[in-house]
Amino acid sequence: MNPTRRTVLIAAGTAALTPALPAAAAPRTAATPPYAAYWYPDSLPAGSPGPGITWRSLKSWRAADDPDLAFNAATVPLAPRFTPAPANPTARSGQARVQALVSFGPTSGNPSQGSATADHYALTHWAYLDELVFWGGSAGEGLILAPNAPVVDAAHRHGVPVLGNVFLPPAAYGGQLRWTRDLVQQDAAGHHPLAAQLVAVAAAHGFDGWFVNAETGGGNTALGTAVLGFVRELKALAAARGQRVTWYDAMTVNGTVGWQGALNSQNQAFFQAADDMFVDFRWSAATLASSGTRADRLGRGRYRLWAGVDVESNGSGTPVDWDAIVPAGRPHVTSLGLYRPEWTRNHLPADRRTPGDFHAADDRFWTGRSLDPARPDPSDPWRAPAVFVADRSTVTSVPFASVFNTGHGLRFYEEGAVVSAAPWNHLGLQDRLPSRRWVVRTAGERPSVAFDFADAWRGGSSVLVAGGLDQPAVVDLYATRLPIGVNTVVDLTFRSESGRVSAELAVATAEPGAPGATPPYTYLPVDPVGTAGRVRPADDWRTVTVPLTGLSGTVHALGVRLTAADGPVRWRLGGLAVRPDGTPPPPAAPTGARVTAANGGDLRLAWNTAPGTVRHYTLHRLLPDGTRRFLGATGQRAWFVAGQRPEQGESAARFEVRAVGELYDASAPVTVTHPWSTPQPAGSTPHA
Repeated sequence: MNPTRRTVLIAAGTAALTPALPAAAAPRTAATPPYAAYWYPDSLPAGSPGPGITWRSLKSWRAADDPDLAFNAATVPLAPRFTPAPANPTARSGQARVQALVSFGPTSGNPSQGSATADHYALTHWAYLDELVFWGGSAGEGLILAPNAPVVDAAHRHGVPVLGNVFLPPAAYGGQLRWTRDLVQQDAAGHHPLAAQLVAVAAAHGFDGWFVNAETGGGNTALGTAVLGFVRELKALAAARGQRVTWYDAMTVNGTVGWQGALNSQNQAFFQAADDMFVDFRWSAATLASSGTRADRLGRGRYRLWAGVDVESNGSGTPVDWDAIVPAGRPHVTSLGLYRPEWTRNHLPADRRTPGDFHAADDRFWTGRSLDPARPDPSDPWRAPAVFVADRSTVTSVPFASVFNTGHGLRFYEEGAVVSAAPWNHLGLQDRLPSRRWVVRTAGERPSVAFDFADAWRGGSSVLVAGGLDQPAVVDLYATRLPIGVNTVVDLTFRSESGRVSAELAVATAEPGAPGATPPYTYLPVDPVGTAGRVRPADDWRTVTVPLTGLSGTVHALGVRLTAADGPVRWRLGGLAVRPDGTPPPPAAPTGARVTAANGGDLRLAWNTAPGTVRHYTLHRLLPDGTRRFLGATGQRAWFVAGQRPEQGESAARFEVRAVGELYDASAPVTVTHPWSTPQPAGSTPHA
């Protein structure tokens, strides 16, 4: 990355909320928190690493020897997705794509499975993204980053591939040319062993390939030739495993570093060796136009070029020559590469980094000033992705359920009850979320619609609709391709906090007639006191079951229509599920729960994956009085828990692990016991 435009990541410790690992039947090592993996290609720097940093060689990595792999391996496969009729006439499919280079945390000390804070870049606008790069790396920590599992699971659930990052930094930032030579070394047979290692790492961790960014200067033509050979072999090996390679416009074919801001003769060979290329920020309208033409002539296609836009400093206030990339009245010129869109979190003052403030800034960035992708503001100088890119969805099979969990929160809820009052983040718990946030169709005052964190049915968030609501309002929720059976029903979980509201389920069995048009909804009454619903007090959460009687074919869109008898209105949607009528069998339980490492009250737990489809696992501690204490949830088959202490007279701690299915139904528990050395009074410090 251009050294005048790049922020170097530094090490920073982060308290882990949810790490863990499987191993043998008994603890074999001290229990330590796991972090996302990072390496040097082969040789390590001189001296000693700083606090909290572990120097590792990629060349010597082996999956079987990696004690943190169970924490770092993604469990959600890359979901296929479809493109519904666009939300507005300017949003297109089949032209420009959007890539994001995101730093979710420091290179070292980046928790594998979440942390004990809600202040986190909880990316949710996946519907506009085509590729995510797990950005980072520094000369003092490591140059090769494997994405952590929560990020990959959230992205995959929405159909977005995730790339690890190979960063060979400029000399001004500590880069050493020997690390480039280490990366591209060859064996006696002429192969590149670290190309094979990169592919093996991606396969073991469950992500989708690599972003290669070679910016260390001082090379020559021989080195340029060696790097080109490495990229060619990396792509061939990656393609065989369903992975991809993106090249960054820095090193040229003669081995020197020169950011071109274009596809030209200096970097064309690298573009042809890789799948895509990120075009450095130095582009102009003329160089992008010529680059697109060149890519087309090569048979690669212009939309394999990501035109870089640096938003790290100014976010949605960044001035951009949009017509050079995505002109409004002509075909798009190239695709768009967004560098560091986590500005939406980072620019907020520390005392205002609440989840609500973050999502307000993030919605502005991805949706535009109008905050409604069906009604973009043509005077907005920031051309948000929702304005020019058609959204995509992965909601294609029944059962489908969402509790609108964004993957972070101020508390953790189960069935409307607070089970943990601690703030948290874990993107792997994020639901498939509405892609068009927020399309509201009304002839009257538009209510505000947003993720809200003051209350939730499950997880950490719900959808809050608030405003005068002087006319009925339809909130679009999901574009879907869900088959309707003879017994298909929809569950809505909601609560009304103020005002009197009548709710109807909006169901469309066909696409709208044109981009931006309203789906042809049928409105089905939601009866809060009907026998089909599990009824709670009037001001509490309630779940109502709505049969899709009289409808057939395929559900193309789901929403809700709200009509107020009086206002102002505050109405929350906490859950939505589409399922066959009846009670499904619960998921099968995991097996083989065990403690794999212990250090006083710090434990690593592990278990064998439950058969069938599992959304995630929940963990509880079973207390001597028979009550359960919620510890957390994860998609992985391992967990780290810190600071456990014996209860009064307790000789052993008992932990329960449950598998949770698509409809949030839980399996029977599998139990693991960890003996304390001797029974101790509550609050004393135990010994392993």
